[in-house]
Amino acid sequence: MARPVPDPVRPGQESVWDYPRPPRVERIAKRAQIDFGGIRIVDTDDVVRVLETSHPPVYYLPIAAFGDALTLGQGASFCEFKGGARYFDVHGGGGALAERAAWNYPHPMPGYEVLADRVAVYAAPMDRCILAGETVQPQPGGFYGGWVTSDLAGPFKGVPGSMGW
Repeated sequence: MARPVPDPVRPGQESVWDYPRPPRVERIAKRAQIDFGGIRIVDTDDVVRVLETSHPPVYYLPIAAFGDALTLGQGASFCEFKGGARYFDVHGGGGALAERAAWNYPHPMPGYEVLADRVAVYAAPMDRCILAGETVQPQPGGFYGGWVTSDLAGPFKGVPGSMGW
């Protein structure tokens, strides 16, 4: 499938089509917060993002920042760049549970070692994921875990017809 035409980039935006492949990992100076089950389960400014062509960034937060909101979930997957992933169930207030709503790479491939003690969370099952004060939108399609914010220009992998991007 041919690469789609990138959306126009407005002032203050970056295009996901300028992101590299293989992905790049970078620390950012932004606060990330996640609310689930009516409570805040994480609030940290220790944030790392992974940038990959056609994807909104995936944000990795310290596992320790989640306190008791994570338990090891079922299943595993493999990324050709980052390595083997394990999944976590996310627990919130009032007994809220989102199975396999977070993941990490406990033994990442070379170049991605900073991800070992960090976890990423799918935005869709949470009440709210907030980055630098902005409520994020989940990456389209439900399979990928990027967070869409107003400073991004797409189109984003995950929309119908994007399998071959």
